[in-house]
Amino acid sequence: MKKIITLLFVVSAGFVNAQAYKGNGDIKGQVGANFQDGATGIHTSVDFGLGENMSYGFTGTYLLSVQENILGEKPKFGDRIDVKVRFNANLGNVLKLDPKMDIYPGLDLGLKNFGGHLGFRYFFTEGFGVFTEAGIPIAKYDTHLTGFDHYNNQFIVNAGVSFNL
Repeated sequence: MKKIITLLFVVSAGFVNAQAYKGNGDIKGQVGANFQDGATGIHTSVDFGLGENMSYGFTGTYLLSVQENILGEKPKFGDRIDVKVRFNANLGNVLKLDPKMDIYPGLDLGLKNFGGHLGFRYFFTEGFGVFTEAGIPIAKYDTHLTGFDHYNNQFIVNAGVSFNL
């Protein structure tokens, strides 16, 4: 019985038309982990398709685990959170990748900086996939970072699950 169920699952997976990016009107939601020097947290994002290869979206990150400073102080809420608006160039079809894959470089404007990111999505089914992103600040609003200002203002990596909404 287990072999039959497994076989049906494998065969049915081939009939699912999963696409990582469909173009205008496509909506993707993502939830995952955020990793950066001295902290880890939760990352969420939503992207809205504008055209065949463009999308815009919003991201939010909240740091859960952070290192204390030398005085034993922990960062406050404002130091832990970052919200950004972003623009993506969805290049999966341009690079002739499998339709289940998408590479999306982009720019983002947030509470802490103006930055860039490079992401990758892979969809297993029509509604479920995985993603990973790396981001860097291009221009920091304050070049003299003190205290906890470096959180959400440095090289970051996000990884998690992606959904079609």
